[in-house]
Amino acid sequence: MQNRNISNWIKKWIIRSISTLILMEIILWPSISEAYPIFAQQGYEEPREATGRIVCANRHLAKKSVDIEVPQSILPDTVFEAVVKIPYDTQIKQVLANGKKGALNVGAVLILPKGFELAPPDRIPPEMKEKIGNLYFQPYRSDKKNILVIGPVPGKKYSEIVFPILSPDPAITKEANFLKYPIYVGANRGRGQIYPDGSKSNNTVYNASTTGKISKILRKEKGGYEITIDSTQDNRQVIDIVPSGPELIISEGESIKVDQPLTNNPNVGGFGQGDAEVVLQDPLRIQGLLSFFATVILAQIFLVLKKKQFEKVQLAEMNF
Repeated sequence: MQNRNISNWIKKWIIRSISTLILMEIILWPSISEAYPIFAQQGYEEPREATGRIVCANRHLAKKSVDIEVPQSILPDTVFEAVVKIPYDTQIKQVLANGKKGALNVGAVLILPKGFELAPPDRIPPEMKEKIGNLYFQPYRSDKKNILVIGPVPGKKYSEIVFPILSPDPAITKEANFLKYPIYVGANRGRGQIYPDGSKSNNTVYNASTTGKISKILRKEKGGYEITIDSTQDNRQVIDIVPSGPELIISEGESIKVDQPLTNNPNVGGFGQGDAEVVLQDPLRIQGLLSFFATVILAQIFLVLKKKQFEKVQLAEMNF
């Protein structure tokens, strides 16, 4: 009886352990899969190089367009929109990490002037919250709140991303001034071709590592190929590995040269960057400008009235 109770307890413990592991995998898997766009955060202190290139271009080799829209000028301590548009054909499919085809995700990095930052939730107007949707923004680093990162998110739903930005108040923030500021943006659609360690993803072209003749093409059970090449460079067999995803464009018995493509290019996405300018406007300047306009208008009105009065006096003297 005692042995049976121990056996039942062990079974229950095993079932609970398995359930816990499954639950942890379900919880942790989304964070792992969504960590892909933060590779730049892990590898680069600054997302924008001295040359002006945003470092995401190191992983996304294809160039694509991106647009950013911001107000021409904004007041201090004001929430405004920075709209990033990432256009692409939403009907196309990309190669996923498992080699299958799926929809494209998008991501973006927004580089704001120092002092600008993500608007707090309680400051965002309701109509702006509707445009933002369920997007989650995060700073590039804890000490760089002026640089924001988003993604990956579904491209079909978020090909236009609205960033809620809070402008600084120069009276409080010392590093802010009433000037014209540049804003830089980089945005990608689809997966990258290079991993942070420099290795290729399965979303790019694979080339022959030597010159020779293809003696064997072996399709692996879990996907991908092993291509055996009889090298003419050093008279030995070389095996090139092609992961699941790219399609072969060579066949057995074919002679190839070093760096010749073995596969097609499955990449349908790409990366683009752009910039815009925004003026942090001093309210006193606006008030002064409005006062000047009001003064000019009043002066014009009084001038017209004075002219009418003068004409009446002249007319009265002529009649007299």
